[in-house]
Amino acid sequence: MLNIFRPAAHRPRVDDAHVDPLYRRLRWQIFLGIFFGYAAYYLVRKNFALAMPYLVEQGFSRGDLGFALSGISIAYGFSKFIMGSVSDRSNPRVFLPAGLILAAVVMLIMGFVPWATSSIMIMFVLLFVCGWFQGMGWPPCGRTMVHWWSHKERGSIVSVWNCAHNVGGGLPPLLFLLGMAWFNDWKAALYMPAFGAILVAVIAFMLMRDTPQSCGLPPIEAYKNDYPPDYNEQYEEELTAKQIFMQYILPNKLLWYIALANVFVYLLRYGILDWSPTYLKEVKHFTLDKSSWAYFLYEYAGIPGTLLCGWMSDKVFKGNRGATGVFFMVLVTIATVVYWLNPVGNPGVDMACMIVIGFLIYGPVMLIGLHALELAPKKAAGTAAGFTGLFGYLGGSVAASAIVGYTVDYFGWNGGFAIMIGGGVLAVFLLILTMLSENKHKRQLKA
Repeated sequence: MLNIFRPAAHRPRVDDAHVDPLYRRLRWQIFLGIFFGYAAYYLVRKNFALAMPYLVEQGFSRGDLGFALSGISIAYGFSKFIMGSVSDRSNPRVFLPAGLILAAVVMLIMGFVPWATSSIMIMFVLLFVCGWFQGMGWPPCGRTMVHWWSHKERGSIVSVWNCAHNVGGGLPPLLFLLGMAWFNDWKAALYMPAFGAILVAVIAFMLMRDTPQSCGLPPIEAYKNDYPPDYNEQYEEELTAKQIFMQYILPNKLLWYIALANVFVYLLRYGILDWSPTYLKEVKHFTLDKSSWAYFLYEYAGIPGTLLCGWMSDKVFKGNRGATGVFFMVLVTIATVVYWLNPVGNPGVDMACMIVIGFLIYGPVMLIGLHALELAPKKAAGTAAGFTGLFGYLGGSVAASAIVGYTVDYFGWNGGFAIMIGGGVLAVFLLILTMLSENKHKRQLKA
């Protein structure tokens, strides 16, 4: 591990009188850092989808562009898992901004260097590199949250933080419209979000911190008097990669269930998101501004949807993450069917479907990440989250990019939607298994 990523050293404890005010101030400050820092990763993750309709006009096929786009997902799946393990032994204050700046540099190259968009393989390689750096975003945020917020607070804080996906994901089409207005250049979809990401990376570095102990504070469990059942001094010790994998990841059946469910949640999430600019332009005859606003509304509808999902998970479903996921995924699958079958000439219905799908899909995404954090000790949190991400991106997102793209080329949009809707059905099935296993696990703990 590079020395620049090494965790910050513990500082001498501050006076007891200063613990509470310092904790309060730093938690607000750090939350802003991880929220906007992670949101900025989405500026340079899916902005390539906005450029795809223009690349189709240049002669590239939808299937080939889907293959190129899958480079991000393939790399991100592996990177989120591997870099998640590295992040568990790194300083998130350095780790997160470094990955964000490196991903933005790749997008600047694609936006300003002509050969970077001259062939499918070049685009695949560059997007693969970008995807690898993307894997440095989620794990340090997960590590930060489990160190600065106790178990009883975590459901609420993760659901609020998860809205960063939507805050960041909804901005690229607006930055693209701004770039088109200024430069009349479709490559603004690539470089405008990259400039924004670099600026946010600097701000995130200024706001973030490593562990409470590195700031002279006690562990969060002591501060909140909220200890896990098996908490002891070893809970604060750093774990080796082998310990994390062999003790907390590979033997964990519930973690495997939610990881497999994540494949199909991500297939539907990114199948709609990646292809909506192209689908709405080609099939529903949307103009650039209308399809960009549909993309934006899809992302921002996820904010209230995620918050509602977090609240329902805690209050209505009494902490059963699997049952909550089943409820939301059934509804989002129905909304996708309506989006597909809506006849041409009803743009209001298409917009409404995009909003409803965005409102519903991010709740299950959040729940799977939260569940992963809850199924492992805090020193293994980044790896557990990376494990579910490995499946979600390597399976679901790659399928959404490449398989859906080639299916549309050969069987039309009906074939593409059949795959996405089938993914929704399989996600429901696997989340039902998760729900049943979760109930059994809780009964065993009470016995």
